[in-house]
Amino acid sequence: MSAAKSVNGYLINQAKDGQWWVDSASGENIAGPFPSEAMAIEVASVLQDTPPAPKRRGAKPE
Repeated sequence: MSAAKSVNGYLINQAKDGQWWVDSASGENIAGPFPSEAMAIEVASVLQDTPPAPKRRGAKPE
């Protein structure tokens, strides 16, 4: 297994079975498995996070 690479804020990791995964910085699997590192890097390069919606003023907590 090789060291994780960071692409666009995501980590590219190789699993024990040889497959490649795109993981978040917290270690959550985002996409995969991929047969090659190049494919995982290509996917990670186009991913983008969606920011959380802004909280409304005056809204009562549920």
